[in-house]
Amino acid sequence: MKNWHTTALALALAAAFPAARAQSNADLLKEFQALKDRVTELESKLKAAEAKQAAPAAAQWGMTPEQAQEFNRVAVKTEALEDNIEAAGLKGLKISGYVDPTYIYNQRQNRAGFQFLNKVEDDGYNYDNSYFGAVSIDFLKETDSGTRWHLTLTPNRGVGAVFDGNSIVQEASVSVPLTDLQTRLIAGQVPDWSGYEYQQPTLNKLITHNLLYDFTLPTAYTGAGVEITRGKWIVKAMLAQVNATKNPQGEKGSALVYRADYSKGEYQGFGFAGVHGKLANFRSDDVNPITTDPYDTGNTAVNLFEVDGYFIRGDWTLQGQLSYGQQTRAAVTADPTTGELRDARWYGVSALAAYKLTPRLEGIVRGDYIKNDKNGGGLLGFAFSDDRNGIGPGFAFDGGSGTWVQPDGEKGVNRAAISFGMGYALNGNTVLKAEYRIDHANAPVFLDVRTGEYRKTNQLLGAAVVVSF
Repeated sequence: MKNWHTTALALALAAAFPAARAQSNADLLKEFQALKDRVTELESKLKAAEAKQAAPAAAQWGMTPEQAQEFNRVAVKTEALEDNIEAAGLKGLKISGYVDPTYIYNQRQNRAGFQFLNKVEDDGYNYDNSYFGAVSIDFLKETDSGTRWHLTLTPNRGVGAVFDGNSIVQEASVSVPLTDLQTRLIAGQVPDWSGYEYQQPTLNKLITHNLLYDFTLPTAYTGAGVEITRGKWIVKAMLAQVNATKNPQGEKGSALVYRADYSKGEYQGFGFAGVHGKLANFRSDDVNPITTDPYDTGNTAVNLFEVDGYFIRGDWTLQGQLSYGQQTRAAVTADPTTGELRDARWYGVSALAAYKLTPRLEGIVRGDYIKNDKNGGGLLGFAFSDDRNGIGPGFAFDGGSGTWVQPDGEKGVNRAAISFGMGYALNGNTVLKAEYRIDHANAPVFLDVRTGEYRKTNQLLGAAVVVSF
C-alpha cells in the first residue's frame, strides 16, 4: 500500500513538471529514493513519540518497563505491610531485655552459689541480694502523637517485688505531650531516679550497688507529674506514693519527688533529686518499752536530697554522689528514759572510677561511706539493728555473761565499702563481670553465722554474665 502511494506521488510530480520527463531514469530514481527515505524518517519519529507517551513514568528514571512493574509491586506490598503492622499495634514498638545469672560468695553469711530469680520476700533486700540475678523484658511504644507507653516486667528482682512482694512490674508508666513534645504529663509506677547508679546490670558497671543506692534511696514512685525539657535541662517532678502502690487506711498524704539533670556537654553533667513527704515507718507496729503503749506512728515525714555528677572522656569514667536524709521517729534506738521514738538522720558519699584497659576490658573501683551514728542509727527502710547489712549499734563480747551485747545503744555504726571490679565485653550483647568487695563498720556489727561472733568487716566475691538485646 505504501509503495502505491509512493508511485502515485512520483507520477503526479512528473505530470506537473514536464521538464522532469527529460531527465534520465537514473536521476528520477535518485529523487524517488530520497523522498522515500524522508517519509521513512518521519514515520520513525512518529512511532518514537507515540512510544514515549505510552511508556510508564518510572522509565524517566532509567527503569525498564519490567523494572517499573516490579517497583510498583514492591511498593504495594510495603504499604500493605505497614498497614498490617499498624493494625496489630506494633508501629512504634520497641522490645528489649536482659538476663544476668550471678554467683555470690559472702564471707560472714557462710554462703556461696548462684543467685537467679530468687524471691525478695524470702530473703529481704540486702546489699548481697539486690537487683542482680534477674531477667527483664521491656516494652516501649510511641504513638504518632508522641505519647509514650512503657512497661517493664522483672519477676522477683524488680522494684515491684521489693515493696509489694508479689508484683512482677518494674515500671508501668505513660508520658503524654502537653503543649509540645518537650512538656509532658507523666504518670504510673516509676523506679526511683536518684543517684548516679542505675538498677539495670546493663547500665551498672559493677555487680552490687553502692551503699547510698541500697540504704538511703527510695525504691519507686506511684503517682503523676510533669517532665520538662528545656535546652540542656531535663526536670521531672511528681506527687506520688513512695515505695507503695497506694496509701494504707487512715493516710491521705503524698510526697513531692523530683529530679533535674543538666548536660554540660557530651561527656559531663550533673543532677540532683529529692523526696519530701510521708513514707511508711517500720517502727509503727512496735510498743514503747517504758509505757507499753503502741507507737502507731503511721507514715512519718521524710526529707531526702542528693546531688550527683559524671565525667566521661576517652577511656575514663568518673561518677560521684552526695546524699542527705532523715525520717521522723524512725531511729533504731528509742529514748532510753521515755521510750519514745527518735529521728533517724544520715549523710553519705559515693564515688566510682573506671578505666578501659583495652577496648573490651574495663577496670573499676568504687568507694562509699555513710555516717549513721545518731540515735543508734537508722536508714531509709532500715529502722532496726541489721547484723547482715551492718546497721545499728555495734556489739562487744561480754566475758561475764559469755554473750555479745550492744554496750552503747545510743550510737550507731558508720559504714564504708570499697569494691574492685572488671568488666569484659565478650561481644556487643554480652558482658562478663567480676567484683571483690570489702564492707567495713567502725564497730563489730557483721554477724559471722559460723561462729556466732561479730566482726567489723565482711568480704564478698561476685561474678555475673549479662546478656541483653
